[in-house]
Parts: sequence; C-alpha cells; structure tokens
Amino acid sequence: MATSEETSTIPAPRAGGTGETGETGGALLEVRGLRVVFDGFVAIGGIDFTVSRGELRFLIGPNGAGKTTLVDVITGLTKPAAGSVRFAGTELVGRREYRIVKLGIGRTFQTATVFEDLTVLENIDLAASFRLAVPKLFLRRRGISDPVAQVLETTQLAELANRKAGILSHGQRQWLEIGMLLAQDPQLLLLDEPVAGMTKEERERTGVLLQQIAKEHTVVVIEHDMEFLRRFASVVTVLHEGKVLTEGTVAEVQADPRVQEVYLGRKKEDDESGGAAAAALGLEATP
Repeated sequence: MATSEETSTIPAPRAGGTGETGETGGALLEVRGLRVVFDGFVAIGGIDFTVSRGELRFLIGPNGAGKTTLVDVITGLTKPAAGSVRFAGTELVGRREYRIVKLGIGRTFQTATVFEDLTVLENIDLAASFRLAVPKLFLRRRGISDPVAQVLETTQLAELANRKAGILSHGQRQWLEIGMLLAQDPQLLLLDEPVAGMTKEERERTGVLLQQIAKEHTVVVIEHDMEFLRRFASVVTVLHEGKVLTEGTVAEVQADPRVQEVYLGRKKEDDESGGAAAAALGLEATP
C-alpha cells in the first residue's frame, strides 16, 4: 500500500500568492510551533517562521541560537519533537531528505561540497541530471545544455568551466556549490554562511549573485557577517535561544531594544562574535 508521503502532491499555491517562483507574495515556507530537543536540551523552543515567495531572507543570531538546527529540520536532517513545517502547503516533517529535495528545496553547508576531481562544468552537469529519468542518465550528452549554460552565466563561472573543482579558490568553490543547487532548479535555496572566509571583493560578488538568484527563486541565508547583511539584506529574522527574537528590515532590527540587549548584554570576553556583530549592526553600548 502506498504511503501518504508517496501519494501526496504539492497543492496549488494559496490564495494571495503569485504561484510563480521568484515573484513576491504568498507564504512558501511556514514553520509553526517548532520544538527541537537534544538529550534534554531545548535547541528550538517553539519557533513560528514564515518566508514568502521571492524573498531574500537573512537569518542571524548568536552561536547556539538555533539557526542551523532550523534549517536541519526543514531539510529533514533533524526530527522535531513538535511542530509543523509546510512548504508550498505540503508538510515536510517526517519526509525523507531526498523527497524534500525533490519537492524543490536546495541547501548548502558551511563548507562547500563539490566533486574535486570533476570540472566545474561536470559538477554542474551532474547536478542538473538530478531530475532526469534514470535511462537518460546513461545517455552520452553532447555540448552544454541550456540550463547548465545559464547556471554558468549566472554564477560567472563560464570561463572556468573546464577547470577542476579541486583547484578553485574558496570563493569559486562556494559559487560552484550555489550553481549546483541552481542546476536542480529549486524553489527555495537555504544557504549556510555563503561568504564565510571570502575576501571583500568575493563577498560583494556573492551578494550581487544572491540578489540576482532571488529574482527567480526564494533564498534564505544564515549569516554571521553583519557588514554583508547590512549591504544586501532586505528582511532579517533574529533568533535567540531557540526562538524568534524579532524580524524586520535592517533598520528595524538595529533599533530593536531586544537585539541590542542580546548583542550588547554580554561581556566581550564571553561572546566576541556578539560584540563584533553589534558593532557591524551599528549598535552602540550605552554608557
């Protein structure tokens, strides 16, 4: 007998949504009452979180705030103790990772995962074959398909198409991993610290790339680089101790007293990253 997971399909977009990827409007991702517990430790304590279609959303917070755990639940790597995660109206909790990918969710990790012995082109082509029927996987393909060529152009990796991934710079590897996600044509991209370790020029290029991607996809970015956030974020969600502290524009987040307390309420030696984040956000400690 087929399971509900095997027989369910993604319903039509909700009223008020656009129904088209890349157009803002309507909830694409809805998290309600999410709770995650690890050996008695409450990693997420009841999160409500919504991302609309076509958004470029930044997710920030001190270490241990629950950012990566939230993404782990969305992508099926972690099972919650309670709550619901719905993507385009379909419940994700209880689904296997590969089925969540097939629904249209792609994810990167803090360390880029690419096939080092393959070229840039081969990596992207392999990722693009994800949605091909099994018999077509064994056909010898000639030339570069239009979708792969588009990814190479979008990520500005066309000139490196024949270079082995293993000899790419750190930034180039990150762009390749994003390109591999794009080749799978997901509706939602979840990017975990995409500019970590990049040069200033690479961060700028990555920010422009994310803005371009968000024209056709919905993007959620976990980020600690607050200067990058101030430059490219439109909507920001702040997590703290497993809960949503606040969300809004960068200016609204900067002005929120709760954010100031989280980032300024610790001694520098206890949380240097928090102090750096506060400075980058433009927060100033009161005398």
